[in-house]
Amino acid sequence: MNWKNRSIWLGMAMIACCFLCCKRADGDPTPTETRIRYEISNTAFANPERGFIRTMSVKSDGAALTASQLSLLRSQHVSMILRVIYFDKFKDKDISADFLSLIETDLNTARNAGLKMILRFAYTDDMAGTDAPLAIIERHLDQLKPVFERHQDIISFVQAGFIGAWGEWHSSSNGLATVANERAVLNKLLSVLPMDIMVQVRTPGAKQQIFNSTTALTASQAYSSENIARVGHHNDCFLSGGTDYGTYNNIEQEKQYISQEALFVPTGGETCPPTGGYDPTCAEGRREMRLLKWTYLNLDWYPATINAWKNSGCFEEFQNNLGYRLALDDAFFPKEVTAGGNLTVDLNLVNNGYAPLYYRKKTTLVLKNTATGSFYDKALTVDLRLCKPLVPLPVKETVSLAGLPAGTYELYLRIADQHASLEARPEYAVRLANSNAWVEDHNGMNRLNAQLIIK
Repeated sequence: MNWKNRSIWLGMAMIACCFLCCKRADGDPTPTETRIRYEISNTAFANPERGFIRTMSVKSDGAALTASQLSLLRSQHVSMILRVIYFDKFKDKDISADFLSLIETDLNTARNAGLKMILRFAYTDDMAGTDAPLAIIERHLDQLKPVFERHQDIISFVQAGFIGAWGEWHSSSNGLATVANERAVLNKLLSVLPMDIMVQVRTPGAKQQIFNSTTALTASQAYSSENIARVGHHNDCFLSGGTDYGTYNNIEQEKQYISQEALFVPTGGETCPPTGGYDPTCAEGRREMRLLKWTYLNLDWYPATINAWKNSGCFEEFQNNLGYRLALDDAFFPKEVTAGGNLTVDLNLVNNGYAPLYYRKKTTLVLKNTATGSFYDKALTVDLRLCKPLVPLPVKETVSLAGLPAGTYELYLRIADQHASLEARPEYAVRLANSNAWVEDHNGMNRLNAQLIIK
């Protein structure tokens, strides 16, 4: 090798050495920062808008929910109920002021108890019963619009309902179980609901026919104001075998369709008595919930399936993993920063649950002064809906420390409800699935196990 070539190779080697030595290797902290690794917890706890649910139905002559009915649910790790509301006495007239008041009372009672609601409206719970004409349904939805607007903070999802027995879009006495009428009901419901609230339809085929598309939602459509982006799925004969009592027409194709859709819109429902020798074992439940990204499941039906999971030891696994289950993997923080300067937040989140979050949250870095106990909140822009099941989400943002006095600070991550009415309620804050992370202080937040010195 001549001297000219030797010089070139020497220069390249020095550049490579500098690159490797000066660049922080993936996963390694620099000398001026600390890396924190977090332990995953298998503890069961409630989180908003996910998990096992309870169903509580009411007819037109029924009673409102009471605080005592709801008070024990959170201790059972239940954060959400399905309220099925029957307009059985209003099939040919307006909903009475008293019954509208009962609905609002229920929503207020749920809010006071720290729960959210899935709503469904129907006219009969009997296959031989009658529903209402389309004009009455549309009038009732107009009456419900101000209720939805006043209580949108407490509504998780609304099931399309109204048509047929149990509002499950079949056996309509008024001939409403057609694509045209289902489209009319769904579009009217979406028009009276606040834009952020999602609706669920009973079968994937119903959504495909209404929107005349078998193509699942894409990331570019997700979270938009388009009606198609606001419609998810509920299966009320889940894990029953075969077509799940007519839920599916083309089973494998429609399951793949829901699997993709559920990255952006919610799925949930309840089990039914198995058919044709099908056995909804732990393995089958795990596989289907993971594939279809189930975010909630009714504890009240079908009891034999629920009890079999309890006896087989997978009930708590499902309890933990229904919906989202966010946790910290690791994080990097500087050891010291200059007063009035900036702080870079560099952490990695994982979602070990079956489904993502479906609503935006307010995510905040909280700094607590260890001497004074004062809290300082720094808003982060991360959209935690992007933390999809089993896909890590890196979060790297820079926040200003202007206004924070010199001192030592403990760091926390707070994930609050997007609504101002619930933002300060710890019951509506997201708890991370890390050991020794959750604290009730400052309206509920998660320890980052890091200290920062501001000089």
